[in-house]
Amino acid sequence: MGNSFEERLLRRLATLREARALSLEELAAQSGISRATLSRLERGETSPTADMLGKLCAVYGMPMSRLIAEVEQAPVQLIRRAEQAEWQDPATGFVRRMVSPPARGLAAELVEGRLPPGAIIDYPQPPVRGLEQHIWMLSGVLDYTVDGATHRLQAGDCLRFHLYGATRFACPGPEPAHYLITICES
Repeated sequence: MGNSFEERLLRRLATLREARALSLEELAAQSGISRATLSRLERGETSPTADMLGKLCAVYGMPMSRLIAEVEQAPVQLIRRAEQAEWQDPATGFVRRMVSPPARGLAAELVEGRLPPGAIIDYPQPPVRGLEQHIWMLSGVLDYTVDGATHRLQAGDCLRFHLYGATRFACPGPEPAHYLITICES
């Protein structure tokens, strides 16, 4: 593997599994992702989807934004747009960009999301229970379900909550849902 963002992400996932002394079988049982898929993922033969990353982060007890921040090369205070890590989910077309400079030990992160029309992403459980989050809509419409309640968010709307259960991001269209999420760890 080289040093692209995705290759560093896949190496970090393998390191997390090894650090917890989990076999592929044990990780498959805990995450609900097949052993074969996990093996292909670690070998770089397949790209991770948002669903997979959500499930793996739940097993490792970390928000996806922290996983991505850990993959960044060097901590800085200022990160220019061209240097911000961006990842695209091959299954849904969802694009996630880490706006905040990568930094360990800080409590909040800002993440930009773009969800194409018709795309749906379900996260069966939070990566860390009780995370405070804010979703601020920039454009489009997002149907966001948290704690069994669906909130239709439109440009300028901001939803603030603590994350304890399953969530769903759905873009009814006709335009992409474009939003910022602030994730705050206690």
